[in-house]
Amino acid sequence: MSMQVFNLVLFVIEAVIYFAIMAGFLHFRRQLGLGVFLAALGVMHFMETYLAAVFYVELPFGLVSPGSSVFFTGKLMMILLLYLKEDAATVRQPIYGLFLGNLLTVVIAQILQAHPVVTLPGGRPADMGFLNEMGWLMVWGTAILYVDAIAIILLYERLGRILRGHVVWRFCLSGLIMMTFDQAAFFSVLHILFNAPLAVFFGGWYAKLLAVLLYSALFGIYMKIEQIPRLSRSRREISDIFHDLTFRERYHALLATSGVDGLTGAFDRNRLEADAPGLLRNSLSVRDAVSLIIIDADHFKQVNDLFGHLKGDDVLRGLAANLKVSARPGDRLFRFGGEEFVMILPVTDHDGALALSERLRLASHGVLRPDGEGMTVSIGVATAPDDGTSLETLLSAADTRLYQAKKDGRDNVHGRHGRLGGAAVAAS
Repeated sequence: MSMQVFNLVLFVIEAVIYFAIMAGFLHFRRQLGLGVFLAALGVMHFMETYLAAVFYVELPFGLVSPGSSVFFTGKLMMILLLYLKEDAATVRQPIYGLFLGNLLTVVIAQILQAHPVVTLPGGRPADMGFLNEMGWLMVWGTAILYVDAIAIILLYERLGRILRGHVVWRFCLSGLIMMTFDQAAFFSVLHILFNAPLAVFFGGWYAKLLAVLLYSALFGIYMKIEQIPRLSRSRREISDIFHDLTFRERYHALLATSGVDGLTGAFDRNRLEADAPGLLRNSLSVRDAVSLIIIDADHFKQVNDLFGHLKGDDVLRGLAANLKVSARPGDRLFRFGGEEFVMILPVTDHDGALALSERLRLASHGVLRPDGEGMTVSIGVATAPDDGTSLETLLSAADTRLYQAKKDGRDNVHGRHGRLGGAAVAAS
């Protein structure tokens, strides 16, 4: 076996081991904690940058550094896998952590060089010049990683509109495109700092493309082991994902506090009128059903009359908290007025909205009045586009069905085809 072929075999083995261990950390993140996966990324970042600067081997297609081709490529594909298993808000943690940590390395290296040092017997002096170069190389590498990580996620989502259902191909094509950009950007600084020859660019490029193909094949095998909920095309707008990756959603979160009902913590009616049209448009633009439900606390005036408004407020707070816990992460709860709440259910057809409403109705029984009796609610359900496409038409349809639910004895859900749940169903 020639040296080049032997190096290629080791190259493949390194990629398989890297993917298997890092995917294992990610797979068992609930048991081990996500920090184990993130810390491993950070530790490997120093080694891969060091190897990219000084360690090269010869493969059949040129000079290659395993640090850049195997480990840096693997890290980017792991970040994409982390996004698929979690979300954009989680994925930004390693991006910013690595970048800020490397900036700190450069700052500390500058301060350390001001020390008068003592060489220990038998020791060797620290190569502060190399440490300084490594620091700047790592900063440049993580700056590229920042662009790579955001771009590969957005590219993966964009490809979903063309290659819907072809998850491995999207994973692979995203990696191939981004590693081509990455190699051009990273080689430029290698050439400036270490006078790397052009053969390093082409060898590294071919090696990164090979690494992406290997990782994509391993990803395909991993898919057989675990079904990942986010493998299908995300229903979120790409601009929203970008905002998550760049912390812009924190700015929107600050704005959001201005539209929160002070008593229940739900969004208020002003926020409903401001946000609901956009939520409806987003779902309807991709031909997804979206539902709206109105929830009314039964006999709430009786609670106020018997126990006073302060106790009534406690019951209303408890009901709002119960609704939030029983709803799904993407559902939006608004206090419509008094004891009425409105909930927007994105990507939910009428049957799905009825099922969730029935769950909310049953869960409300766990909210106790001061006399120990469980609360009940009546719910009206409407779904776009069949019941209308505007907030006004959906509110009107849901309100009509809420009225019918209360007329039928309360503690039930009314949808397009009549009543669901409550005593009448049990009696039948």
